[in-house]
Amino acid sequence: MAVNTKIALVTGGSRGLGKNMAIAIAKKGIDVIITYNSKKDEADAVVKEIEGLGQKAASLQLNVADSGTFDGFFNQVSEALRSTFQTDKFDFLVNNAGIGIHNSFVGTTETEFDQLTNIQFKGPFFLTQKALIFLNDGGGIVNISTGLARFSFPGYAAYAAMKGAIETLTRYQAKELGTRKIRVNVVAPGAIETDFGGGVVRDNEQMNQQIASVTALGRVGLPDDIGGVVAFLCTEDARWVNAQRIEVSGGMML
Repeated sequence: MAVNTKIALVTGGSRGLGKNMAIAIAKKGIDVIITYNSKKDEADAVVKEIEGLGQKAASLQLNVADSGTFDGFFNQVSEALRSTFQTDKFDFLVNNAGIGIHNSFVGTTETEFDQLTNIQFKGPFFLTQKALIFLNDGGGIVNISTGLARFSFPGYAAYAAMKGAIETLTRYQAKELGTRKIRVNVVAPGAIETDFGGGVVRDNEQMNQQIASVTALGRVGLPDDIGGVVAFLCTEDARWVNAQRIEVSGGMML
């Protein structure tokens, strides 16, 4: 008798780290739903890549900054689960979607602060809350934080503060959802070469070298360094890992 394939929902899975996570999860034999904000063509390409690995996949539009759209989004999730995956629930939620705003503490505007709050904290808070009726008992949630919640670089006060809030929330979620055997963990990437934050780590050679110089393994991170860790947390091998912050930074700022 065939084993029921598990399903993961990865927000912001059309590009960058989210794309890497989605593909790494698919390589574990897990089906994947990804969300995108505006780049449908990129999302469709990821779906095709996942299907090429032998897994089912679907992409849905989601703006995590607008919690008022979440009910409608989960109506679409429900329809996709039925039509593409022939089920009514999924097993893992990866809260990855986000943006980076680089500004000093003194220079951060209320508009920037509110934008970061909505995308980095309020969005994942209420998206996860609404996801719970679709999440199987014994499943898992992976929240994405940042190394900047542990070490400090000027210009990320608001962004890192939101991620610090996510890390605290993760422990409370693990505590309260434990009765359903749902595990909740944080993955905190260090500096990674992607287009995130305008591609500053990837494209600014001075910044790249500075980060490499304070990293024990002597280089800046790549997307391939992150996805496999998130995928691991979506497997049975991680069944006893709960309420943990796993930093994946190559040993930055030790």
